[in-house]
Amino acid sequence: MEIQKFQVRAGKDWLDDPANRPKRIVDVGCGIGGSSRYLARKYGAKCQGITLSPVQAGRANALANAQVLADQVCFEVADALNQPFPDDQFDLVWSMESGEHMPDKPKFVEELVRVAAPGGTIIVVTWCHRDLGPSEESLQPWEQKLLNRICDAYYLPEWCSTSDYVKLFQSLSLQDIKAGDWTENVAPFWPAVIRSALTWKGFTSLLRSGLKTIKGALVMPLMI
Repeated sequence: MEIQKFQVRAGKDWLDDPANRPKRIVDVGCGIGGSSRYLARKYGAKCQGITLSPVQAGRANALANAQVLADQVCFEVADALNQPFPDDQFDLVWSMESGEHMPDKPKFVEELVRVAAPGGTIIVVTWCHRDLGPSEESLQPWEQKLLNRICDAYYLPEWCSTSDYVKLFQSLSLQDIKAGDWTENVAPFWPAVIRSALTWKGFTSLLRSGLKTIKGALVMPLMI
């Protein structure tokens, strides 16, 4: 079994190789299903998405119907730490920005591996704190304080590092484990979101969205 942390590469998309093109995909933490619809169209694959939110699942299925993709993609309410699928089901297990919400990272990884078919691929894109140095046992106090403020605003459990994820996958005897740091690629996103919120339309939308969303917006500068 193989895990690959998706990386930006020059040249041909790795999954565009016919030998690697997925036929059955699970989108773990699917939100309203954007990744599933994209992957279904791009690869002609069957996709199943899971989310804890009935609102997200309902919206995802409605969008799939509207885009004439209901025969390829479907969405349901389910727990990523206890997925409703038999073992060895999917040749691509996809998790886009959902790992940071998982309170039990080892269980999360175990479930990703369990539902992946032999020879399949697992792609995890998630928020991580920096890797610790050889002599470090924890983050610096100021770093931990910063993370605590972010986690409090976004209702997130404790973070881990990229190397922690690699160790978890290694412990399950997976092969061809690759990791990439997308910090430079992702960093421009947060200033762009803040700029959009500073427009009149953004400001009024934020006010209408309620206190929880406003609280999250006020923490966005910390993500920078």
